[in-house]
Amino acid sequence: MRRKIVAGNWKMHGSRAENAALVETIVASVTSERTTCVICPPFIYLHETWRQLRGGAVALGAQDLCAEALGAHTGEVSAAMLKDVGCEYVLVGHSERRALYGEDSPLVARKFAAAHSKGLTPVLCLGEQLAEREAGRTHSIVGAQIDAVVQLCGIQSFAQAVVAYEPVWAIGTGRTATPDQAQETHAFIRQRLACEDAKIAAGLRILYGGSVKAGNARDIFVMPDVDGGLIGGASLKADEFIAIFAAADSLAVSG
Repeated sequence: MRRKIVAGNWKMHGSRAENAALVETIVASVTSERTTCVICPPFIYLHETWRQLRGGAVALGAQDLCAEALGAHTGEVSAAMLKDVGCEYVLVGHSERRALYGEDSPLVARKFAAAHSKGLTPVLCLGEQLAEREAGRTHSIVGAQIDAVVQLCGIQSFAQAVVAYEPVWAIGTGRTATPDQAQETHAFIRQRLACEDAKIAAGLRILYGGSVKAGNARDIFVMPDVDGGLIGGASLKADEFIAIFAAADSLAVSG
């Protein structure tokens, strides 16, 4: 059985004081070792957050990274830098990076490779726009996003990775994919990778990200191919995030 994982993406929110209070509450409440908990604050707060998390059950993640290892890339942050400040995970190809900053699948694949090169666990984000879903193109869009990474990095790279399915039409809109819709796409992702390596695909943790809240988390997480959630706005509210984590943990297995 796969261990559940819940990751909070704080996006461009927070301050030193707000983050400290939020982290303190989360750390005090998240003690289970059956379920992985990750929080991803903005770059500027990573080190301070790591100082609060150090030695606890909550892992640190970053929201993005540069595909290059070093050099004249003003404003960028490398995988080595993230590792140096205590990150274990990094989001790659988040829907906002793809839509707002023009990141295409080849670039996302290079970022995935950069994360692996320094021992970070990439959380590969995949998903389709509303028009693409309504046109019946979910599988072709998500499949192409997966294939770009497999072609560059190989199927073995997914043995140390996490995938997050983000239906873009359900992010920050109040709309949520039904548990059956989430399961259907998660099963497609797993099967797509199983064509390359069935064992790696079976062990891969696939998260759902799209307006997950305490009230719907368990119904989504109970689906057989949904291994937890990538949580946006709800991760900024300690009680809501803790309740979502508890929903995942109630379905978790040891090991």
